[in-house]
Amino acid sequence: MPHVLVVEDDRSLREGLIAGLGRSGFRVTPATDAAGALSALRGDDFDAVLLDIGLPDRDGIALLRQLRAEGYTLPVVILTARDAIDQRVEGLDAGADDYVLKPFELAELMARLRAAVRRGVGQACHTLVHGDLELDTAAWEARYEGRPLELSRRQFMLLAELLRNEGRVLTYDHLEAAVYGWNSDIESNAIQVHVHSLRRKLPEGFIRTVRGVGYMVPAAP
Repeated sequence: MPHVLVVEDDRSLREGLIAGLGRSGFRVTPATDAAGALSALRGDDFDAVLLDIGLPDRDGIALLRQLRAEGYTLPVVILTARDAIDQRVEGLDAGADDYVLKPFELAELMARLRAAVRRGVGQACHTLVHGDLELDTAAWEARYEGRPLELSRRQFMLLAELLRNEGRVLTYDHLEAAVYGWNSDIESNAIQVHVHSLRRKLPEGFIRTVRGVGYMVPAAP
């Protein structure tokens, strides 16, 4: 049974996470602040951390940086607001393995945690690999067949989101929130434009369209 440390100061959300994770087969230890999280990590073994950014005693990203500096390599999934693009980028740069946007569906959170535990096996993962494509989310570098792939920031974020969810269809709304946050000023076809540009740099069929729904990257063989 995977053991997850849930670091969340909002009582109702924390209790909901404890109940939902428990029903999904996770063993849960809660913490309400950074100090409690550090105490728990130093006193027990965990398979993953679910970390809220807005903690009462310390910024969650600062806590994440400390954990990585102290050698903690277990997977960390951060919880962040939809409009906090800079926080998501900063969190990934600080060593997060994934992020979940608030408000979220519990089923998606469970899937992301399970994937983080599978990927982690005690090691933080900054590289997304799909066949001959590699994305280093810490260095913001992309390579295809070993050669650098020039991507804009938005293209990189879009491709990373698709790779984190390979085999799943992501809706236009999901991708807009992942790339732009809660920004109503973006063009209605912004995601389509980015996908069109990405397709010119990737093999034919790498990104598939599900008409009327969104896009997906098929699972690698």
